[in-house]
Amino acid sequence: MASTVDICNKALIKIGEDTIIDLTENSKAARLCNQIYADLRDTMLREHPWNFAIKRAQLARLTTDPIFEFDAQFQLPSDCLKVLRTDDDLSPYRIEGKSLLVNSDSVKIEYISRVEDTTMFDSLFVEALSDRIGAYLAYNLADNTQLVQIMEQKALSRIRQARSMDGQEGVPRSVEADQWLNTRL
Repeated sequence: MASTVDICNKALIKIGEDTIIDLTENSKAARLCNQIYADLRDTMLREHPWNFAIKRAQLARLTTDPIFEFDAQFQLPSDCLKVLRTDDDLSPYRIEGKSLLVNSDSVKIEYISRVEDTTMFDSLFVEALSDRIGAYLAYNLADNTQLVQIMEQKALSRIRQARSMDGQEGVPRSVEADQWLNTRL
């Protein structure tokens, strides 16, 4: 699978630039890749529940309780980028900082994790991420606004394709009608 440098090099090749050997080398391309890679990776991870990035955890309760509205707060995992759901779908919760506030004595979550190991990435995610990096690099390296627009469109298209394929793996979650929906029907 592709390394971080490989992903950045795919982006550089797509915009017609020379490749790099390492993110720490003394070149404008390497400095820009080093500066934007982690943020763009995490942004893409947060934007969709990628199968390779989903984890589950039982949270540890913190010693201090919220001042009002909720009964308890729990520490989110350090790699948590986005909480997808809790084990109690009916119980409201709120994320504040790195804590999850809820009215429960224990809580389990399903969440999007920060995946830094590029060997875990889906191949379409790699292509979509390299397209997005290419769109960011196109202006600064190629100084070509038309290329920026082309890369942005390519990135959007590839991201849609990657999300679609990712969403086809597994059985969809069932949607259960609640009181509001039953009333509407």
